[in-house]
Amino acid sequence: MSSLLRSREIRLAARPSGQPGAENFELATVDVPEPGAGQIVVRNTWMSVDPYMRGRMDDVPSYIPPFALGAALEGSALGEVVASRAESVPVGATVTHFLGWREYALLDAAAATVVDPALAPPEAWLGPLGTTGLTAYAALTRTAPVQEGDVVFVSAAAGAVGSVAGQLARKLGASQVIGSAGGPAKTKKLLDTFGYDAALDYRQGALDEQLAQAAPDGIDVYLDAVGGDHLQAAIGALRTGGRIALVGAISGYNAESPTPGPDNLFRAAAKEATLRGMLVSSHFDLFPEWIGKAAGWLADGSLRTEQTVVDGIEQAPGAFLGVLSGANTGKMLVRLEAAR
Repeated sequence: MSSLLRSREIRLAARPSGQPGAENFELATVDVPEPGAGQIVVRNTWMSVDPYMRGRMDDVPSYIPPFALGAALEGSALGEVVASRAESVPVGATVTHFLGWREYALLDAAAATVVDPALAPPEAWLGPLGTTGLTAYAALTRTAPVQEGDVVFVSAAAGAVGSVAGQLARKLGASQVIGSAGGPAKTKKLLDTFGYDAALDYRQGALDEQLAQAAPDGIDVYLDAVGGDHLQAAIGALRTGGRIALVGAISGYNAESPTPGPDNLFRAAAKEATLRGMLVSSHFDLFPEWIGKAAGWLADGSLRTEQTVVDGIEQAPGAFLGVLSGANTGKMLVRLEAAR
């Protein structure tokens, strides 16, 4: 780098109790070191905020370490390489990596993935072509595979994963695709944009009754991103041999005490159903297969996606809090404009 770079970053200022707020974050400015051998510096142009990050704010054992107090947060990001001491990743390359929440990132080249910006818009690599798209694909092909003629139910259907999952279920042969979302604007979006046959508004009456009306003969597959009443309703509606992919449980992420589980769990046993958890990191081997399909669908318009975009690193905490409260349609992204 020809001159010293300064980078703003968002740090974890305090661990939340229950619902997080602006007081849990702080904005800091740091110098960006010169890259060492095998390292690169990336000017981040887009970063992702995702529900799973709420769990990393707590100092509890999990599948991924908690965020460190006083340190920059982490998450998926995309940007341009502005300095490189790695032959495999030259200056000017577009890469994805895991050091978001900052304007510039210094990292080992091996931790970055070079992507083709001509294949799809840059931001698509953090949404439909990124881990959220892969989550939908792995959930519906491996964890709870959709078979020809299945009735499929997807929760958080207007979100980053759900907006892809409904369309994917149809491509995999589902006969009916049902989604849940909060509010009339989102349920309308499910029907008009994301290809759902029926849309349930979880804010309007008992979900189990709405699901029974939409699928009177039951469902075969459920992609669970919510937990709570959604999971209970899905278990109640399952047909024999039904399959549930346990992807998330956003309804309980801010709970200050253990949240109740479904009280009808034995019905899953009686129906010989499968409830299987999934972590997208266990399915990265599917990335080439998924990108090969999804890039073509994006190009021909048969996979429709949306983003909710906020501008500026200083707005990232608000964007994240918005995800937790359901403020986004499709993928929530932060567009960064770091000084060049």
